[in-house]
Amino acid sequence: MADIYPPVSFYFEVRIAGIQTTGDSSFLEAEGLNVEREYETLKEGGENRFPHRVPGRLKFQNLVLKRGLMGTQSLLALWCMEALESDLGTPFGIMDIDVRLLNEKGSPLAVWNFKRAWPVKWSMDAFNATENKLAIEKLEFAYSYFERTK
Repeated sequence: MADIYPPVSFYFEVRIAGIQTTGDSSFLEAEGLNVEREYETLKEGGENRFPHRVPGRLKFQNLVLKRGLMGTQSLLALWCMEALESDLGTPFGIMDIDVRLLNEKGSPLAVWNFKRAWPVKWSMDAFNATENKLAIEKLEFAYSYFERTK
């Protein structure tokens, strides 16, 4: 049976190499799958119609994962706390993170592998007594680069 096209974006999973995240890797949202080529603008003497644009380095946005508040004893929470509370005198884990878009059978349609990722920010959505919603935390990861492997 052929995969549904275009695929839906709500059926995805996150896997973190080196961390068993069974029951702890359900996320509401994954964002930051962006890459952009920087460029320099060079002006040439005598050429007044346009500046030259030359390609530069790639620029990656941080990976942001949102989920319901996790327990403090989960392996994912422990890794994040280790990195964010570190005085940088002792090394903390740097891991690869996979974001997998799944088909209706749970098989990956596309996989983005974020290389050498580490937690850089943890935040909570505002608490509001007038709303009835989940307590959502946001985890933000820096990484060296990402590649689509499938």
